[in-house]
Amino acid sequence: MGAIGGGTWHFIKGARNSPYGERFRGGMNAMRSRGPIIGGNFAVWGGMFSTFECVLKGIRQKEDPWNSIGSGAITGGMLAARGGWKAASVSAVFGGVLLALIEGVGIAMSRAFAQQPPAIAPPPAQQ
Repeated sequence: MGAIGGGTWHFIKGARNSPYGERFRGGMNAMRSRGPIIGGNFAVWGGMFSTFECVLKGIRQKEDPWNSIGSGAITGGMLAARGGWKAASVSAVFGGVLLALIEGVGIAMSRAFAQQPPAIAPPPAQQ
């Protein structure tokens, strides 16, 4: 997800900022230069998220969507902590809300596409 999205984004950005006739090469250069940075950022976010999710699962002794929501909030706050309390709290709220939306869509999709149990016929009427 990070490689495809980041690569596409930086290719388009590099192509737009390159002179006519050099757009493909400019897009490839921008993608090649920014790719490792995007990959590193994505890896740090994913590692912190997984760590906090495992910690919450261990503390709570439950495996439910609240672990993901909480770990998204903690990860967002920790990554923005260098910017101060205000930036950390805004990022924490944003991370929690984003993960809540992702978990909500996942739950809705699993319910929508879950196999319905077979219909049970009513018992025959007794006379």
